[in-house]
Amino acid sequence: MLILAIDCALDACSTAVLDSQAGAIVASQSRIMTRGHAEALMPLMARVMDEAGIAFTRLDRVAVTVGPGSFTGLRVGISAARGIALAAGKQAFGLTTLAGLAAPHIAASENTPVVAVIDARHDHVYMQVFSGGGRTLVTPRIVPLAEATRAAAGAPSRIVGSAANLVLRAWPKDAAAPALVEQRGAPDIAWIARLGAAAAKTEGPPQPLYLRAPDAKPQDAARLPRR
Repeated sequence: MLILAIDCALDACSTAVLDSQAGAIVASQSRIMTRGHAEALMPLMARVMDEAGIAFTRLDRVAVTVGPGSFTGLRVGISAARGIALAAGKQAFGLTTLAGLAAPHIAASENTPVVAVIDARHDHVYMQVFSGGGRTLVTPRIVPLAEATRAAAGAPSRIVGSAANLVLRAWPKDAAAPALVEQRGAPDIAWIARLGAAAAKTEGPPQPLYLRAPDAKPQDAARLPRR
């Protein structure tokens, strides 16, 4: 199975092709960036497909991160995935950024829970908690930093994501130290591809997982009155 993976949700623009039968990433590129995903993604994807030496029509699946993350980045990645899947006659699969962050740690050990946390600003984080075996214990949500810290400190856990250091700084003095802390701005695109290969078929195309309203709001005061 050939899977094209796309991630524009957080602090990177990444794409990769996985050959699941060979168990190998055929081609992969990633650029660290917080903006400009719309301009970067298509040339990046073209280079990866050229390096892989396959046509889009040969793909079996397209996997894309659906959030939580940047509103603009999510729209860019999901639109690209849906367009490619439609043109190639294949299915696109949506995967959370939190699952992508947690995946390598779940694969490494089944003994310790993983708390994936992304900085949502204003003393809040996006959080998802997984058992050591990968079962979701706490579904994706936005919570105050203090609540995420309590969840992580309640039992030995591994903390990963762009808010990992924030959680560590808020760590209770009387709690045992976390088993691992990995500050990471975006998932490893290879793991998005692997999750896409393992994903069960779903109904409908991937949809964004925002978890919060956008910060930008219409300026009602500047609108002209209707007559």
